Amino acid sequence: MQELSDLELLRQYAERGAEAAFATLVARHVNLVYSVARRQTGNAQAAEEITQAVFVILARKAGGWRRGAVLSGWLYQTTRLTANNYLRTEIRRTRHEQEAFMQSVFPDSHPEADPETWRQIMPLLEDAIAGLGQNERDAVVLRFFEGKSFQEIGAAAGATENAAKKRVGRALDKLEAYFRRRGISSTAAILGDTMAANFIQTAPPALAPAVAAIAMAKGATASLSTLTLIKGTLTIMAWTKVKTSVAVVAGLLLATGATTLTVKEIQEHRTYPWQTEKFDSSLLNQQPPQVRILPSKFKNSGWGSSTDKDGHRKFMGYGCGVEKIIDFAYQFQQPVRMKGSELLPVGKFDFISSLPAGNEKALQAAVRKKFGVAAKLETNETEVLVLKVRNREAGGLKPSREQGGSNMSTGGSDYWQGQNVTLSELANYLEAVLRTPVIDATGISGQFDVELRKSDANASGSDVEGLKQAVLDQLGLALEPAKEPIEQLVVEREK
Repeated sequence: MQELSDLELLRQYAERGAEAAFATLVARHVNLVYSVARRQTGNAQAAEEITQAVFVILARKAGGWRRGAVLSGWLYQTTRLTANNYLRTEIRRTRHEQEAFMQSVFPDSHPEADPETWRQIMPLLEDAIAGLGQNERDAVVLRFFEGKSFQEIGAAAGATENAAKKRVGRALDKLEAYFRRRGISSTAAILGDTMAANFIQTAPPALAPAVAAIAMAKGATASLSTLTLIKGTLTIMAWTKVKTSVAVVAGLLLATGATTLTVKEIQEHRTYPWQTEKFDSSLLNQQPPQVRILPSKFKNSGWGSSTDKDGHRKFMGYGCGVEKIIDFAYQFQQPVRMKGSELLPVGKFDFISSLPAGNEKALQAAVRKKFGVAAKLETNETEVLVLKVRNREAGGLKPSREQGGSNMSTGGSDYWQGQNVTLSELANYLEAVLRTPVIDATGISGQFDVELRKSDANASGSDVEGLKQAVLDQLGLALEPAKEPIEQLVVEREK
């Protein structure tokens, strides 16, 4: 006996209250919904709650289902909205859950797919698929997440088998281009195989019947938190429709020559839990997976990172300029050697990148989207200052007796001093002050205590020649101009 289609089952439930039909739908699609929710939140408990909310929403909307809609595509999109809603309002992450999440999203049971490709695309996958048109998104979900044939995809979408093939092909080409722009090289075929092998996770066995029971009761037996989640998602869905309608009206008015259009947009000015005027690595470790760059509300600035047991780094900062965000995104901590910084917008921003892996590339993608710029490493010949030894008898360099880390600071208004610093660190300091790349060619190792009297030079950098002379007189080190090939981070407008 041929099984009933999704729409036939949904119609039976909407028109006759057939609970068995709805339970069949839940069992058929629970893994899809659970997988999307689990990957976006990294939290098994949250994924189960989101799955409940999505099917309650489906039960409530069953009577208004439009002809030609693809249920799998609708479930995918609704799960994304619900998971995003959850992440905006909940913090339920612990390090133990993060470790379990790493195992679940990077499984070892799919030898036919490229695990490295999955590691690279996973943090960006939801945004990539969301950028497709509805028909293409539905085709991707049906083909790679549910394993449907082109004939089945065509039947579900009210199209021919050939049209389904073309939709899938166009979608893969767009996904390939999306990832290529973000530095991930792959082919359409590998992307398809990788998604098919890794996307779906098996939901807990007891989840489907529990979800079906709650959904068929229209959420009457759901927890307060689930009901709140449902209400928030329905609001988002309604607002999305309003924004779409406004865009259509605006397009029609422009097409017909209308000259005046006033639209009042309602934007939510939210402060997220991680936005605080103090970097705290423990707070960063507690955050759910997310990548955000937001206008800052702080006068001061600060930033930092944390590293998990697998060596994956996460980043967070407040009150930062775009240059600092790019430093983290590209792991390039030499701002003087950044070329094209004049293209960067002014202003202060708060940022976070707390995915289980791939935070550098994810933050690079966020910078492209937010500011329209990208960067790449290049080796270019440019003007530099080369730090060389001229007088080993100068008294300003003293072998350090300190233990631990180095420290460089301004000592009041009279001198600059450093404790336990290497000459490479000294060169980095001088580079920052002089705003010119400085290369350490002294060949001297070890740590030193350094004193540089400001009475002989203005160490703020306005008296460049005076500072060079002070370095020579007091430290016995010369800063000689030269042209050398150095590695630079070149910022360019996104094409």
